[in-house]
Amino acid sequence: MSEAELLRGPVHAVHVELGATFAPFGGWEMPVSYAGGVAEHKAVRQSVGVFDVSHLGKALVSGPGAADFVNSTLTNDLGRVGPGKAQYTLCCTESGGVVDDLIAYFVNPDEVFLVPNAANTAAVVAALAAQAPEGITVVDQHRDFGVLAVQGPGSRAIVEQLGLPVDMEYMAFEDARWGDVPVRVCRTGYTGEHGYELIPAWSDAEALFRALVDAVRAADGQVAGLGARDTLRTEMGYPLHGHELSLDISPLQARCGWAVGWKKDRFWGKDALSAEKEAGPTRVLRGVKAIDRGVLRQGQTVERDGVDIGITTSGTFSPSLGIGIGLALVDSSAGVSPGDTVEVNVRGRALKCEIVAPPFVSVNTK
Repeated sequence: MSEAELLRGPVHAVHVELGATFAPFGGWEMPVSYAGGVAEHKAVRQSVGVFDVSHLGKALVSGPGAADFVNSTLTNDLGRVGPGKAQYTLCCTESGGVVDDLIAYFVNPDEVFLVPNAANTAAVVAALAAQAPEGITVVDQHRDFGVLAVQGPGSRAIVEQLGLPVDMEYMAFEDARWGDVPVRVCRTGYTGEHGYELIPAWSDAEALFRALVDAVRAADGQVAGLGARDTLRTEMGYPLHGHELSLDISPLQARCGWAVGWKKDRFWGKDALSAEKEAGPTRVLRGVKAIDRGVLRQGQTVERDGVDIGITTSGTFSPSLGIGIGLALVDSSAGVSPGDTVEVNVRGRALKCEIVAPPFVSVNTK
């Protein structure tokens, strides 16, 4: 995709004003950093940061029994939650591959709002629309809403300062107003910190983002970009579609089996995933932490005693730990466990690493 074909979010002009550097991601021109990725990362861990993630998809499934329909297609069990709750779930193929991972917002039994990844929104909408029974509609609302994420220990004070609700439980949401502007406030995020994701109308996103930037900066926080978002999620071991999840990487291989409602009567891919669960996945996602100096990247071979046993799916320098970390799909037959030592081929050099169980740092979402 050429630069001219890249999509831009509703607050692109603000990113330009703030001096952001940009890069393509999922078909969108995204701000990578402003003050530098390390400073933005540390602000989120230690104080507060604000992200514009309006590139994320949005879709509405509505009509009589919409929640039951969604529950019969996506992996997780909406029956475990109720109206006002959000749930991490996956859209799979019948062979068990992952079309996308997404958040489902259970508005009421006849309305479910979905937030998939940017590049996969059309595929998720098409799959649901093709199976929707009469009376249920599936509408792509990708450019109807913005998504602004306020993350970090100071996030509560920032959101409260804007007069928005803050007391909901983790993975819950409320529909509120910022002045005259409707905003869905969600206790969700992708950083491992206490945080909120605010969903205003596309046309209202710029004004809300400017208010958030002012409040965050006054609190000695940072506006944060895609670079910090990636290092933060890697430290938590959170999967990114196209890296830890894909049509070739199942939820079980990615250690996302907890997001599968195994007792449900049906969902897309149930037979294949149940068979894989019974047999045991042939490879499993592991954390790898550098012992020697070096930075891990995606697509590097993991070796043990000179034998290839896996491949890295993500890798970065951890600003929190000051070392290289990564995620890797490792053959189950290799028999590695947390604490074991492996080597990762980093540009022809064997980088000594330790197998660990993510997250690499403590989880503070709740």
